[in-house]
Amino acid sequence: MTSSLIARFPLGASATVAELEGDPHRLLARLREHEPVSWLPALGGWLVTSRDLAVRVMRDAASFTVDDPRFSTAQVVGPSMLSLDGPVHTRHRDPFARPFRPARTRERFTAFVEAEVDRLVGGLAPAGRAELRGDLAGPLAVAVVAEALGLEGADAATIRSWYGAFVDAVSAITAGGTPPERSTEAYGLLGEAVEAAITGGGPSSLLAEAAHHEAGLSTAEVVANAAVLMFGGIDTTEGMIANAALHLLAHPGQLRLVLDEPDLLPAAIEESLRLEPSASVVDRYAARDADLGGTTVREGDLVRVSIAAAGRDPALFPDPDRFDVRRANAAEHLAFAHGPHFCFGAHLARLEARTALAALLDRLPGLRLDPSRTTGARGLVFRKPPHLHVLWDA
Repeated sequence: MTSSLIARFPLGASATVAELEGDPHRLLARLREHEPVSWLPALGGWLVTSRDLAVRVMRDAASFTVDDPRFSTAQVVGPSMLSLDGPVHTRHRDPFARPFRPARTRERFTAFVEAEVDRLVGGLAPAGRAELRGDLAGPLAVAVVAEALGLEGADAATIRSWYGAFVDAVSAITAGGTPPERSTEAYGLLGEAVEAAITGGGPSSLLAEAAHHEAGLSTAEVVANAAVLMFGGIDTTEGMIANAALHLLAHPGQLRLVLDEPDLLPAAIEESLRLEPSASVVDRYAARDADLGGTTVREGDLVRVSIAAAGRDPALFPDPDRFDVRRANAAEHLAFAHGPHFCFGAHLARLEARTALAALLDRLPGLRLDPSRTTGARGLVFRKPPHLHVLWDA
């Protein structure tokens, strides 16, 4: 079977993990045009690159499921809302999703996010230079997740080490490798912190609230979902902020539009999410034989959806490689996924990004990329610049 697939999908057969980790967008464009559902031996499965087919896969949980023992996150943390479908998915998701509805998100987190951003940007301002991913985006995302989960006994460095281990493990599995041993140790430490939060958490502790929800989640299930929230709440939010800052600073004309019209900032963030989503792929497994864009996908096959490719589909986004803060339909991206696994933390992530970027542009005059240390986004699953060095007029 594999040899015939390689013959039928030559572009997919030639793709490498290194190419997908580096700058994959030209490859993704060729695949989307010629092989929108393609077999990639490098990934051991199908890659879907057109937006309409991406939506179909993510919407149809009965045909394309996350509930498979090969699912990367499930291998690291066990069953969770991210790796379950149907009623059991709802049971895991609802205790955590309800507190993140828009009005409650604004009420609960706006003051905290503003205070953290003020503290972080205020600390940077006198220096005239910074590495925005490590000095702002990452610390902000960690602080918000710690606040949301009620992990009062764990400091920021500890939480960062936990989620870093989880991200490395998921990325290793996605690339066909073995997760590092430190991920098991990190998960054990997270479990201890979650148990402490459940038993001693105050009324604002999301973990304590979830543990006492009518869904009846066990402590192990709460721990697994807490780890999932770290993926969404830390790594992808950090990447979202860093990518948006990079896009704005790399396009001075677009930056000037936002500086002249601050109300364009939310649109600029949506355009950045379209152009370079911080979570670039999502995995599904075929629950039964299915026709997908004229290609027969067999039961059990890995079907990987390229969120990055879907965001640059010219069928919906004209001139898709251009960063345009006035693009009218930028918010039709799929950066927060689609269907039953849509990211319920999207409102909070947007709040963090808007607050952080507004403060940077308002308080750091002449903000610009450091021309001696420029870099682009990288990563097979989680895409962001490894470093984002900037200068301003202190």
